[in-house]
Amino acid sequence: TECPVPLFTASSYSFILSISEEEARVKALNEYLSTRSYIQGFTFSHADVEVFRKFSGPPVDQYIHVVRWYRHIEAIYDGSSEKNEPCKLQTSKGKRVQPPWSPPEGTKHSRLCLYNSLTRNKEIFQPQNGRKVLWYCCGPTVYDASHMGHARSYISFDILRRILRDYFKYDIFYCMNITDIDDKIIKRARQNYLFEQYRENKLAPDQLLEDVKTASELFSVKLNETTDPDKKQMLERIQNAVKSAFNPLQEAVQAKLPAEEINRCHETLLEEAKDLLSDWLDTKFGSQVTDNSIFSKLPKFWEGEFHKDMEALNVLPPDVLTRVSEYVPEIVDFVKKIVDNGYGYVSNGSVYFDTMKFDSSEKHSYAKLVPEAVGDQKALQEGEGDLSISADRLSEKHSPNDFALWKSSKPGEPSWDSPWGKGRPGWHIECSAMAGSILGESMDIHGGGFDLRFPHHDNELAQSEAYFENDHWVRYFLHTGHLTIAGCKMSKSLKNFITIKDALKKHTARQLRLAFLMHSWKDTLDYSNNTMESAIQYEKFMNEFFLNVKDILRAPTDVTGQFQKWENQEAELNKNFYDKKAAIHEALCDNIDTRSVLEEMRSLVSQSNSYIAAKKSSRQMPNRLLLENISSYLTQMLKIFGAIESDDTIGFPVGGNSQNINIESTVMPYLQVLSEFREGVRQIAREKKVTEVLQLSDALRDDILPELGVRFEDHEGLPTVVKLVDKDTLLKEREEKKKIEEEKKKKKEEAARKKQEQEAAKLAKMKIPPHEMFKSEHDKYSMFDENGFPTHDTEGKELSKGQIKKLKKLYETQEKLYKEYLQMVQNGSAN
Repeated sequence: TECPVPLFTASSYSFILSISEEEARVKALNEYLSTRSYIQGFTFSHADVEVFRKFSGPPVDQYIHVVRWYRHIEAIYDGSSEKNEPCKLQTSKGKRVQPPWSPPEGTKHSRLCLYNSLTRNKEIFQPQNGRKVLWYCCGPTVYDASHMGHARSYISFDILRRILRDYFKYDIFYCMNITDIDDKIIKRARQNYLFEQYRENKLAPDQLLEDVKTASELFSVKLNETTDPDKKQMLERIQNAVKSAFNPLQEAVQAKLPAEEINRCHETLLEEAKDLLSDWLDTKFGSQVTDNSIFSKLPKFWEGEFHKDMEALNVLPPDVLTRVSEYVPEIVDFVKKIVDNGYGYVSNGSVYFDTMKFDSSEKHSYAKLVPEAVGDQKALQEGEGDLSISADRLSEKHSPNDFALWKSSKPGEPSWDSPWGKGRPGWHIECSAMAGSILGESMDIHGGGFDLRFPHHDNELAQSEAYFENDHWVRYFLHTGHLTIAGCKMSKSLKNFITIKDALKKHTARQLRLAFLMHSWKDTLDYSNNTMESAIQYEKFMNEFFLNVKDILRAPTDVTGQFQKWENQEAELNKNFYDKKAAIHEALCDNIDTRSVLEEMRSLVSQSNSYIAAKKSSRQMPNRLLLENISSYLTQMLKIFGAIESDDTIGFPVGGNSQNINIESTVMPYLQVLSEFREGVRQIAREKKVTEVLQLSDALRDDILPELGVRFEDHEGLPTVVKLVDKDTLLKEREEKKKIEEEKKKKKEEAARKKQEQEAAKLAKMKIPPHEMFKSEHDKYSMFDENGFPTHDTEGKELSKGQIKKLKKLYETQEKLYKEYLQMVQNGSAN
């Protein structure tokens, strides 16, 4: 093969070799090599060798070209003295090859773990089918307004769903039901219908008083039979309210007060006695309500309100929504197969699940979630419903632990055709039939509130596994924690609840979501002022950071100016940034621990704030790209959690989520111009000492712009920071600032008053001549000398030398004060 061209030729190396002094020779060689490629294949010439041999040792590092050439020749030169065949001078190793490479060991990857109620432990989450996740969530029973207990469950599951979908990148298929056939709905619909009819009859006051008396007797029996202390307390409140409204109407009728006053008392009693009268009317006439539309109108209305509430809370809608009323044929088929499989039985037109038969089967187990609750008749009867626990109903069961799959309808209840006669679905069966219809024989996740574990979810599991003849209808059961209100149990049935609409009047959807994010999804959450204040302060803390970063990013710079040199501060903040991202990932893998995540995010913001403050204090520009990366990451995490809905890359949206335009990008250029103009005017006003202009400038900042949702922050020696902030927040800040200023003013005035009083007292004291100062103290002294100095105490005894010494000091002090006063009088300043 043809040899590569040698690096040195005879003419070049002879010149190099002619230089006797080594450093000069190395310098010349470095200059020569800087203009040449000194790696020509894997061979070298005799000239290379001659020059190489002239070196007494490796060259110094400052001659970089020589150093690299020397190492190359040293590596392949075999020490041969051959001079005529330069192309044959090869390395002893032969042709050089790349050294072996091995991948880094890396670190262990954390896997997502979820708390599974089926094991009561955190388990590694492994979907059944790749990245696809089948998820069923128990929806609401729609007979009244949605409350914060619903919000606890549905916001929490929305957070989990978003994180699994958007952070862990699972393909979620989410199904939820609406319970629109239920004992509570039937009873409430019937009572509402009967009460409205009663109201429309416009009974005379005497008749209303008589009916309330009769209804109260029935209500008292119910109250006396109630053993649950919370429910008893609720019923007593109703009874007391009725008594308080009953007496005024009775007295008004007896006194024959004007019709207007009687009507007012009439309406008050009617309203307060609504629950009591509704119960009584239902007992008398409930069985006569036969129009099925009465039972569908109520749930349809409240379902609509529920969806509005979920939208207001920014809860994602399900991929599939199932209603019990639309799945009755599927439910009938489901029940039929359970009976065919030997796990159900027909009794008096109803169908019950045989828990003993199911539990005795080798491949099945009853009450997987709460086995210790088996036999809890109170819980079982609550699961059956108020209309299904009469003595005749309970006697139809083979065992008290059995539960209804299909209920024969009584008069006054809606009904559908079935092989067993007219009836309606049981509560538990609806979820099994609807979830089975959509998701099949096994799902990855089933979610619901903690209080649904037994009997509802345990019965769902039993009847579904009886239908599919398997033992894995649900792989992971997730249950959200209870919600208390200021430490007290919340319950719709106990009339102790806050509706979602009322909660949203006090706090935003984001603030409610942040409150939930700050607590574990599976533990009890206390909805209180303290909880919400923590969420508000967290939101404010994050928002201020985003606004500060936006202000930094708005500072003008050219394309290359955005790339700034990193110093130790940037390297340290960036390391903290990646450490926090790793910690956040660990927390999310650990049962979606959003509480720890928010704390890590708070810590990252605190570190970033310290970095910004340090840079500004040294009059240096913070690193734009680094802060942009951090704030974009934090924004993205909040988007994943559902706390930010907009497409903004940084921070919370400005102007509300309903805006079709990006207000910030639209108005900020104009505000920036206004800020710069104002700063220029202020500068001139300070130089010319025009205080009126400075006052107008402050009024623009403090009074006018906050009304428009704009905050100007003035910093000495630095440009004004412009921020778009929620108008209500700014107005609240302004009021707080005014309060603080008023308090300062009051304190200042109080201090001035005290000072004035002290000065007045001092002046009054100064006016007293020394010879008069002790004469008024008759309770201490009885005799004085010619200078007014006391000589004897009240008992006539001469004062001791020690006492005289102390009094003399006081006397001399007063002499000085009096002389000062006389001098002030002479100068005309004694007032």
